[in-house]
This record gives sequence, structure tokens and C-alpha cells, in this order.
Amino acid sequence: MPMRLSILFLALSLSLPACAQHVRSDAKSAGMAGTLLLAQAAEGGEPAGAVAPAQGDKTTRLPSVALSRELLYKLLLAEVAGQRGNLRLAARAYLDMAQSTRDSRLAKRATELAMMGRFSDISAEAASVWLELEPESQQARQALLANLVGSNRVSDAKPVLQKMLAGDKARAAALFLQIPPVLARQSDKAAALRLVQDLAQPHAQMPEARLAVAQTAASAENFQLAEAEVDKALQLRPSFEAAALFKAQLLQRAGIAPAAAYLGQFLSANEAARDARLMYARMLAAERRMDEAREQFQRLERDAPANAEVVVMLGFIALQSQDFATAEAKLKRGLELNYRDPDTLHFYLGQLAEEGKRPEDAIAHYANVRGGEQAVPAAARHALLLGRMNRVDEARRVLQETEAQTDQQRAMLAQAEAQVLRDAKQHGEAFGVVSDALAQQPDNPDLLYDVAMAAEKVDRLDVFEEKLKRLIEIKPDHAQAYNAMGYTFADRNIRLAEARTYIEKALTLSPDDAFILDSMGWVHYRQGSIDDGLRYLQRAYAVRPDPEIAAHLGEVLWVKGMKQEAERVWRAALAEHPNSEELQGAIGKFLR
Repeated sequence: MPMRLSILFLALSLSLPACAQHVRSDAKSAGMAGTLLLAQAAEGGEPAGAVAPAQGDKTTRLPSVALSRELLYKLLLAEVAGQRGNLRLAARAYLDMAQSTRDSRLAKRATELAMMGRFSDISAEAASVWLELEPESQQARQALLANLVGSNRVSDAKPVLQKMLAGDKARAAALFLQIPPVLARQSDKAAALRLVQDLAQPHAQMPEARLAVAQTAASAENFQLAEAEVDKALQLRPSFEAAALFKAQLLQRAGIAPAAAYLGQFLSANEAARDARLMYARMLAAERRMDEAREQFQRLERDAPANAEVVVMLGFIALQSQDFATAEAKLKRGLELNYRDPDTLHFYLGQLAEEGKRPEDAIAHYANVRGGEQAVPAAARHALLLGRMNRVDEARRVLQETEAQTDQQRAMLAQAEAQVLRDAKQHGEAFGVVSDALAQQPDNPDLLYDVAMAAEKVDRLDVFEEKLKRLIEIKPDHAQAYNAMGYTFADRNIRLAEARTYIEKALTLSPDDAFILDSMGWVHYRQGSIDDGLRYLQRAYAVRPDPEIAAHLGEVLWVKGMKQEAERVWRAALAEHPNSEELQGAIGKFLR
């Protein structure tokens, strides 16, 4: 007796999925993945493209086809092509066989392979054949819908969706919730809105249908309709949490306050609405209402102690409130709960360890930042800590091995390396590092400033002045550039009139900056105006008791004859900053 197709196909279907190990198996081709989620909503099954081997519908009569040489060749061709990753050839072969044999299982396999390979032309044709052969199959209908929506054929998707929605109420409600995110990718938003309105019309008393219209209307920027429809959904079911969340999102267009107020009212009547409470808590935190936000997050934590996001948010609130012990405990707990962004947690835990004077712990956390937007700042902090431990070569290696994604990040790494070298008194090396970085980004304001400062340390005043003037040309409101020029001249006791002009300009741009006030006091002192100098320096020290400002203030007090006061300022500052070279220099100059 001739072999029957069904026997060989069974054998092939059991071995074929191995080919998916060599290709993309996420079935996201042609924008179909979102639509495939409709499968889960409509019938509780798995999405098309990740389904079990074909078993056939119980009501479908499978054809009995003799295995001819030609058919055997095509089966083997499809199998070998699939195993070698040539999904287009495999899908085309299975489709040809499905059309000639009228076997729905072959059509299904052709659809799956074509969707895996993102061949929308073949997958749409194969899905149509599959549905033709199995007209009651939900999976076939979902696959066809995926292709139609993914190919922007919204009008063709309408009858497919209508048939899917004609089932029982529970499945229709779930399906309505899945439709808007799928259609959100469509370029013709107006057509998508008309489609959902038509689909929802027979289901006017279903809250999910109203919400689907509201969400699609918002995607089409018809916010008036969106607000009206979401309100109807909430009238039909006042406890409808998904609708309440969407209404809050609409209200947020006018600001966080009205959205938070609405969610607060909703929660007063629906205390168990956990997602609404989470959104409410986030909004309170965004509005800096930290005590209220903490209360909401603590309530969420009591209900779901293993929710990593809630635990981490409590940590960040504690961090902002400078409750460092609680912040550290919560962020560490977030790591234990596998929070989605461990890099950010390690970065902040590193800062907390620094705050707690635990440099080794900080280094360990910074070393665990593997990527993301915190990778470069973490590497910079890591390197600076190593540099302070006299592990300069190790610090530089950390920075040089950190991968930068942008010019800004490359500049940050160079600046951090230069800082490590400056701290180690390797000023020539520091000058070389930032100069090389500036050569790659010649008008980077931060690098211009750093090169100027490094040049001053190696007595390259020509480079110092050139770079600061270029920086002022690029950013005429850069107060620190004017201040650096003026202070450097004043400190070197040269070009004092010019120095004062630069500092006066800086002070007009930033009148309360302690370091600019210090510069103004210092240039007055250098010009012989001791009383004016003292007034500015006292004001600067009151704003910021920095050791360098203390050194200057003490010197002016001493020269004015107020030696006990000068000594008091120096001693108090030295107790806080025992390693300050500026303080030690001033004290050594006058207290021998």
C-alpha cells in the first residue's frame, strides 16, 4: 500500500521545530507580535508562531493523499531548507504542498515558517489558505489577522475581528483590550479608529469596548472622543481599573495634579486597585509629596512584599529624604528581588557606601554597573576612589576599559582620568589626556574648560588663555570661564585690572556663587583694597566654608592685623579639611 501523507508529515512535524533553534523564533515579523497576543485573549491559547504541532480540528476532515515522488521531494526540500535556516524556501514549499493537497496542517506550518522569517507576502497567503481549509480555526483566523494588520490592511482585518468578537462575552471583552495596542502601530490612525468604532458598535454596553474606542481615539489624537468614551466605560463599570488608569493618563496631559486627584478619588472607592495605587504613588513622588508617596508605597509593600519596583521606589524616596540607612536596605532588597535595572541600584548603593565612608563597598557596587546610562558615571566614581587609594594605574584601566556610546560620555571618561591624575599630582599627564580628548571634540565646552585648567597647572598660560577665550566665544554666559581667567591672573598677581573686569563679568552672571565672590575678594586684596577684599571673602565663606576660601580669608584678616581671627578661621577649616594644601600653605606662610 502507498504511504499516506499524514504518516510522513507526522514524522516531519516532530523534527521540524529544531530549525527554529537556528533562526529567530519570536514571531514578531511584519509587526505581527502584538496582534498574535489576541490569541491569548480570544481563546486562552498560545500565540500563532509558537504553537504545538498541528493536530487538526476535530470537525476537519483531513485529506488522504498518496505520497508521490514529487510530493516526497517537496517534503524533503522543505525539511532540509528549514533545518538549514532557509525559511523562505521552506515556507514556500509547504504552501505549495498545502494548496495541492488541501491539508490544513501544511498550511499552518507554512504560515508559522513565513512569520518566523518575516516573509509577509507568503505568510498572508498561507494564513488565508489555512483559514480556508479550517474555517472554524481560531488560530488560523488570528494568524491571518496578524498578517493583515501587520501589512496595514486594516479594512481587510475587519471581518476577521468581527468573527472573533462574535464568540462568548468573556473572550470578546479580553479581545477588545488587546486590539488598541495592535492598531497603535498603524500609520492611518483615522482608519484604525473607524475600525474599532465599527467593531464596538454591537457591544455598546461592554466597558472594554468603550475603553478600546477611547484608547484608539487617543492614538488618533481625538482626545475629546477619548475622554467621552472612557467616561462611558466607567459609567458602565465604576470599578473598571484599566479605564481609571487610562483616564488618569488623559488627565495627566493637563498636569500631574489633576490626574493624581482623580486617582485618589478612585482609590477611596476601590481600595484593592493595586495598579491604580502604584500609578498614584508614582504621581505623588513626581509632585514631591514624599510623605504621601511613602505611605502609598508602604501600603503596596504590605500587600506585595516581593514587588521589586515598590521596594525600590521606597528606597529612592528614602534616599531623597536623606534617610540613607533605609535607602540602602531597600535598594539591596531590590537587588535580591531581581529588580529590572540592577545597574541603577548598584550605582546608588555605591554613592550610599561613599556617604558612609566605606570606599571598598562603593568600589564593589560601581564595579557591578555593567551598562545603561549609569555605566560611565559609575566608572568615573570607581576610578576616583581608586585614585584616592593611590591605585592610579588601576583607576585609569577602569576608565579606559569602559565603553562610551556618545561624545559626551567619551568626554566624561577623559575628564575623570584627568582628575585622577591631578589628584596624583601628575599634572603633565592630566594635561595630555584632556588635550587628546579635546582634539577629537574641539568645541566641547567642558573639555575646553578642563584643558585650560590643566594648562595653568603646567604653566602653559598661552593655552590657558586661548581655550578660555574660545569657551567664552562659544558660551558667552559661562560664568566660570570668566572667573577662572580673572582668578588665575589675580592669584599670579598679574594683569590685575583685566582680572577684575573678568571677575566682575562672572559676578553679574552668577552673583551668589561663593567661588566668584572669593575671586572678587582676592583681586581686591591684590589691588590693595583690603577692606573691600575682606567684605567679599567673608560673604563667600558664609555661603560656602571651603578650605581655599578659608585660606584667603585668613590671609586678609592676618594682613589687616586681625591675627587671632585669622588663626581661628584657619584652625576651624583645617579640622574639617586636614589635607587641604591651600590651608597648609597659608598657615605655613604666616604661622612659622
